[in-house]
Amino acid sequence: MASKIEQVIGAAAALAKGMTVTLGEMLQPAITEGYPDEPPRFQERFRGLHVLQRDENGLEKCVACFLCSAACPSNCIYIEAAENTAERRISAGERYASVYNIDYNRCIFCGYCVEACPTDAITHGHGFELASYDTASLVYRKERL
Repeated sequence: MASKIEQVIGAAAALAKGMTVTLGEMLQPAITEGYPDEPPRFQERFRGLHVLQRDENGLEKCVACFLCSAACPSNCIYIEAAENTAERRISAGERYASVYNIDYNRCIFCGYCVEACPTDAITHGHGFELASYDTASLVYRKERL
């Protein structure tokens, strides 16, 4: 009989502890974001939409090394390389990405592509509004990045 009483006391203690946490949270001021009216605040480590960077001369930093594509666990990055010419210079390296697509239907925002890039050509921005009814519109091409 004593074990039954101990169980009831233990359950009551757990219930009291849970109610203490609940009441403590209820008395705290509400933290709300005024999203459409106020711009959201982002942490420095936030991983949003990808951004393809350019150097100080306006050339693309991407040299089509395919390391970001190889590092991506969800295979959402597709790159086609082309050679730079003396008349038409797109990037500082020998090659540039003539096609650079990111499929946000598959992207998990892990950041491996950013870590793998030796030229810091791809970074995470603060874009977060990705909702779409059309999945084809979630494939971002180089011009959109």
